Amino acid sequence: MVRIRLRRIGQRHQPSYRIVVADVESPRDGRFLEIIGSYIPTTEPFTFEVQEDRVFDWMSKGAQPSDSVAKLFQITGVLDRYERFKKGESLETLLEEAKIAGKERAAKIKA
Repeated sequence: MVRIRLRRIGQRHQPSYRIVVADVESPRDGRFLEIIGSYIPTTEPFTFEVQEDRVFDWMSKGAQPSDSVAKLFQITGVLDRYERFKKGESLETLLEEAKIAGKERAAKIKA
């Protein structure tokens, strides 16, 4: 089984994570199939970047997000867009919407 999960990087007391696609049996910081994003919880608000087209591709192939990644996807709206993708909405429009949402979040960070 394939999972979309977090892989810790960074120094002690300064966590940052890569969002990776990995086999369930591989260790947390072990072997993975693909890096699809990053997550930095120490910034205010947190920094979250993901290649949504790759997320949609892996999830359509059967990959399951871990609990923590599923929660991040829910907060940022990735799961909602994936549900709309499954119902037949165009990938291009969903990616444009994600780009706009990311810019709005970046504007909130600067303000």
